[in-house]
Amino acid sequence: MQTKKVKDVKTKFTKETYLYWYELMLLLRRFEEKSGQLYGMQKIRGFCHLYIGQEAIAAGAMTATRPEDKFITAYRDHALAIAKGISAKACMAELYGKATGCSKGKGGSMHFFSLEHNFLAATVS
Repeated sequence: MQTKKVKDVKTKFTKETYLYWYELMLLLRRFEEKSGQLYGMQKIRGFCHLYIGQEAIAAGAMTATRPEDKFITAYRDHALAIAKGISAKACMAELYGKATGCSKGKGGSMHFFSLEHNFLAATVS
């Protein structure tokens, strides 16, 4: 059996893109670490599904999509919401159940929402 030789395809990214990915991944990791810490201290109630270890997926997804593209997630949505443009402050407020949260404090960890950022809340059936 013969195997086809696949041509190496190399995509070139700018230094700015690499820095964007790094800074975004670092922000996402720090947010999730703090969320996990606060959950362990019972400051955040309910469910708290962390995104630790998947930060590169969120960063890459933002490069591969346009701002007007809609995102619908299941749980583990903190990092994707922040990457999509919802402020970390609004996301943390949501985890605390505050009215200043991205879902007015009613969605909690699994139901972040922002029509402005085309980030739609998770739904579980």
